[in-house]
Amino acid sequence: MRCYLSLLFLLIFSPPTIFAAEPFAEDLRHWTAHSGNPVFTAAGPDQWDARIRERGWVLFDREAKAGSPAWHLWYTGYDGTPTGRRKLGYATSADGLKWTRHPGNPLYDQHWVEDMMIVRHNGTFFMFAEGQDDQAHLLRSGDGITWTRVGQLDVRQTSGEPIDPGPYGTPVGWFENGRWYLFYERRDLGIWLATSTDMKVWRNIQDEPVLSPGPEPYDQDLIAMNQIIRHQGRYYATLHGSKRGTKLWSSGLAVSDDLIHWTKYAGNPLFPVEANKSSGVLVHDGARWRLYTMHDQVHVHFQSGR
Repeated sequence: MRCYLSLLFLLIFSPPTIFAAEPFAEDLRHWTAHSGNPVFTAAGPDQWDARIRERGWVLFDREAKAGSPAWHLWYTGYDGTPTGRRKLGYATSADGLKWTRHPGNPLYDQHWVEDMMIVRHNGTFFMFAEGQDDQAHLLRSGDGITWTRVGQLDVRQTSGEPIDPGPYGTPVGWFENGRWYLFYERRDLGIWLATSTDMKVWRNIQDEPVLSPGPEPYDQDLIAMNQIIRHQGRYYATLHGSKRGTKLWSSGLAVSDDLIHWTKYAGNPLFPVEANKSSGVLVHDGARWRLYTMHDQVHVHFQSGR
């Protein structure tokens, strides 16, 4: 009887974490590179997009009309020089593997557009991007082709005072329950989170990073976020990180239940550091996940099991 009561006590009063499911979704862990990689590259010498740069954005439109491309890629192109203006390019595809550049490229070149991502909300495309000197700004479009700059993002500390001057880049937007969330990095030394209800003023949730570099070597010194997805009831982020002096960037994952507290995947990095694959974007093609990595070629990896 005593053994039975002890077992009953354990079942009732033990912390629920002993029964918790594996925190990282199995279908996001293991990837197989497409045999035809890279699927998109720079145009070459003497072109406006002689080089492509950092994070671009891939969108799969499951409701695309017959005869219209279902896959869309926005990317940053430039002439290859350190100070060459970063401009917005666009390409489409029937399968997400073979891409055709838009004849009107570059779509936008009035301002510096780099390291961008897109949130499609209520029929409008909102683009969060780095501007010149890593100053985050917002653009919007009704069709994904014609873009209008809204302006630089006004990010405040928890006190309401502006954040300290300096770079704040690799912005990631997320919308949920009437509130916008903005993740951004500062010199790649950490990832901060701010929120807004009007996209005009953003206020930090806390004045410390929600994600920091390390302790593992692959992101020992530098870290940035590329994307948020909602999957199996949890939030997943794609990340990239680096160790100073290597000039190599690695892709990784983190998971959260509240967008504030994050746990990095113990199996990071997803690819060997030497592969230098970063700026990852997850896209579900209706059958399985794909992971696109960029900078300065676009590679695609398919979900694989083990």
